[in-house]
Amino acid sequence: MSDPYLRFDGISVVFPGVRALDGVSFAAHAGQVHALMGENGAGKSTLLKVLSGVNRVAEGALWIDGQRHVFSNAREALGEGVAIIYQELTLSPNMSVAENLLLGQLPTQRGFVNRRQLREKALAILDDLGEGDIHPSTKVRELSIGQQQMIEIGRALLRDAKVIAFDEPTSSLSIQEIRQLKRIIKRLRDEGRVVLYVTHRMEEVFEMCDAVTIFRDGKHIRTHEGMSTLTHDLLVSEMVGRDIEDVYGFRERPLGDVVFAVDGIEGRGLKAPVSFSVKRGEVFGLFGLVGAGRSELLRLVCGVEEPKAGSVQFNGESRRFKNPGEAIRAGIAMCPEDRKSQGIFPVASVADNLNISCRRLFKRWGLFRHPGRERRNAESYIQQLSIKTPGPRTPIGTLSGGNQQKVILARWLAEKIDLFVMDEPTRGIDVGARRDIYTLLYDLAEQGKSVVVISSDLAEVSSICDRIAVMRDGELVDIVPRESATAERLLGLALPA
Repeated sequence: MSDPYLRFDGISVVFPGVRALDGVSFAAHAGQVHALMGENGAGKSTLLKVLSGVNRVAEGALWIDGQRHVFSNAREALGEGVAIIYQELTLSPNMSVAENLLLGQLPTQRGFVNRRQLREKALAILDDLGEGDIHPSTKVRELSIGQQQMIEIGRALLRDAKVIAFDEPTSSLSIQEIRQLKRIIKRLRDEGRVVLYVTHRMEEVFEMCDAVTIFRDGKHIRTHEGMSTLTHDLLVSEMVGRDIEDVYGFRERPLGDVVFAVDGIEGRGLKAPVSFSVKRGEVFGLFGLVGAGRSELLRLVCGVEEPKAGSVQFNGESRRFKNPGEAIRAGIAMCPEDRKSQGIFPVASVADNLNISCRRLFKRWGLFRHPGRERRNAESYIQQLSIKTPGPRTPIGTLSGGNQQKVILARWLAEKIDLFVMDEPTRGIDVGARRDIYTLLYDLAEQGKSVVVISSDLAEVSSICDRIAVMRDGELVDIVPRESATAERLLGLALPA
């Protein structure tokens, strides 16, 4: 094998109270898709931010094509041929596709932007990416997530990036968009670029990658230079430091009477009236492909949007919630799919995020905040749920996705909640944290709570749910009991006829 194009040599990154990376050393070769694997908080994203110039190293060196580099910002990294495609895309939504593609390289003539050249260059790169149906003047906000991701890739190609890193690139894509992304990544590898690939989806690693580097607790555990001897079980055990025989850990439990019933709900995102019911102590799944209408349905019944028709029965009463606050007061809590923009206040502390809805319960004389009670409540749930954080005052935005999800769950555990609605609860979460989340859901169900899990993860819904409602193109097509919820049956119902 040729000399490595990219090499990390003893990289350490230190934040207040935590050593995020500890002497990490490994190499990646040109013409290779190299996976970075590990639990949330293991150091993968921190390493990408070192590569892009966002994080400064305390020790160690970064080598690219035999040259030592220290990047102060993303512009310097991009100038040396390094591009990062983050899970949260960095495009300007109100600018056009062409302007986003050539931002920083806009063609000019006599001091003004040359619109003709701008359009021609954008058309060329869009055709090259297989996205010729996107018009260069379209605003980025009008594109799907998959199309926006292609614009990010196109921007990297226009700058002739030799190292391109992807951070959880398929977490929000449809099946068709995932196929297109895989074709692009294969092409980048065949062109001799270094492709770093961060994912929690095991099947993608074995399908797409040529090498795997495993992180745990900020340390480099092992690099597999080939895939021939690597197995799923070995990969999982190296990531978490222990064997996990069954990540889902399904637990049988008795189910009670119907506690939540939806009858003929109609509204935005649905093409036909939807009806279903959930029993006390049940984990009820809503499965479908991206765009099937699952999230839209729950937004209608949880008060985020007002339905056009239909009714909801909850705890024996007919309800129509005008806003999420009414639903929460009635005993329904929703954990949204997009944690960062809808579920947390990133710059606020863990304690503030955890106490935000239940703060009234800890007021002194019913009027004033009681910081001591709030702190003790936060510390109690941090311990109960094994939330990995330096302390309750730590900004929640610095925590891993799995620990952020636990904070959101803890927020509702402090309330009197009977129905937990979880929209993509393990999206972007590693295998170890997944098991923790599933254990919490089973604990809630065994306490007589009801749980609705919305997921596009076929293995997840078929393994953790008692029944699975399958949605397709805005309609609920069937409800399948766990015993007969095979992958073939669920996917056959979810795919367009």
